[in-house]
Amino acid sequence: MGKWYKPYLGAFNIEVGQIKENIFEKVRWQLQKFSHQQPLLSIVVIAYNEEQHLLGCLWSLTDQLCSQPIEIIVVNNNSTDRTEEILKRVGAHYYNESKQGPGFARQCGLDHAKGQYLLCVDGDTLYPPYYAETHLKALCKKGISATFSLWSFLPKPGQSQFFLTCYEALRDVYLNLQAIKRPELCVRGMVFSFRTEQGRNVGFRTDIKRGEDGSMALGLKSFGKIAFIRSRKARAVTGQHTLGADGSLMNSFFIRLRKAFRSLGGLFSKKEKYLDDETNIINNNK
Repeated sequence: MGKWYKPYLGAFNIEVGQIKENIFEKVRWQLQKFSHQQPLLSIVVIAYNEEQHLLGCLWSLTDQLCSQPIEIIVVNNNSTDRTEEILKRVGAHYYNESKQGPGFARQCGLDHAKGQYLLCVDGDTLYPPYYAETHLKALCKKGISATFSLWSFLPKPGQSQFFLTCYEALRDVYLNLQAIKRPELCVRGMVFSFRTEQGRNVGFRTDIKRGEDGSMALGLKSFGKIAFIRSRKARAVTGQHTLGADGSLMNSFFIRLRKAFRSLGGLFSKKEKYLDDETNIINNNK
């Protein structure tokens, strides 16, 4: 993985008060280029308590090299930290969504997007310069309703880069196999795009804690193919919070390896419906 993301680390995983003022000014100035009234592409960023990551994410997005008009909008999902303060400070076009959950946040962005195409972004992720254009080129092809790409993890201090690379390589092999018949299971909201109108016909699920991205992808299959973008130009970089839930990187590796072996048998058959895990349902009666 190239080190294109290194400059953005000056505003990523850093306390707001420690970020240099010139970075705020740069992002504010560059954001003005992404406020088209008739954009072809809407980049929708969702953020929940991302004060240490959001500025770096926006910085990477304002460095996008794309020949088509783009708008960048942010959905502040009921954050209790300084997320909204950052959005005001850089003059971002944003909406506040008080209902908690990525489904609500993504739906809010979808409701307000003006572009013919929509690119989902997470506020704790960094994006390479040709990310938007690579997704857009794939989306514009006939018969494509959605796209998804890959992602890498930022190494932690003292962590083995070799082991992290091996982890990602094996995961990518599994995703390539899974994408043959069940691409919807490969989709992650931070690296996902689709045709806006078709997305509105499907809608994001707001009754589940996670999986709103895959559920949207499943619904979009009725409109066309879900394209897997393997180009490194569309490979995002994110933190290791999803791995942290399993403890160490090695522990996460073996947990996911066991899950992969258990699910191998079902990889090579299509599936049109998935049963909900009861623990993933949002109980609105509480």
